[in-house]
Amino acid sequence: MSKKMSILWAVALAAFVLPCSAAPDIESPNETREIEHATARFYEGLNAMFTGDASAMKQVWSHSDDVTYMGPDGGMEVGWKQVEAKWETQARLKLGGEVVADRIHVTLAGDMAVVQCRELGHNLDAQGRPLEVSIRATNVFRKENGTWKMVGHHTDLLPFLAQVR
Repeated sequence: MSKKMSILWAVALAAFVLPCSAAPDIESPNETREIEHATARFYEGLNAMFTGDASAMKQVWSHSDDVTYMGPDGGMEVGWKQVEAKWETQARLKLGGEVVADRIHVTLAGDMAVVQCRELGHNLDAQGRPLEVSIRATNVFRKENGTWKMVGHHTDLLPFLAQVR
């Protein structure tokens, strides 16, 4: 192989290997714990919202125009103004009950993270009877100014909420 060809191969190899080795540690235990804390804050905010208080939920979310919410009622809201209005509407329903994340799986890459889990628990119907919640959820977080903020939430449908829509 000529010297020129060797240099070209070395440059091509460096272009491939260096970005991979310089990539952030996507398995960082500290970052994973931060994502787990952000997830816990989301579910704390969700449970507060069930009592009529959407303030904690508003703190968890990014307030950017690219956020999306595809909740258990079957709708799709895009942008913080629409998502915020949806959380306020849901807070007024005062669904009661509690939902927790189970079987949490975190995928982290740079300043984005995807959390997949099961949402388990119950809400209350108009007569105060518990209605089971057992759905899949995908939560997307982005690190903004050093803090993990939710930018997407997508769940299976809940028939008792789809009727409300």
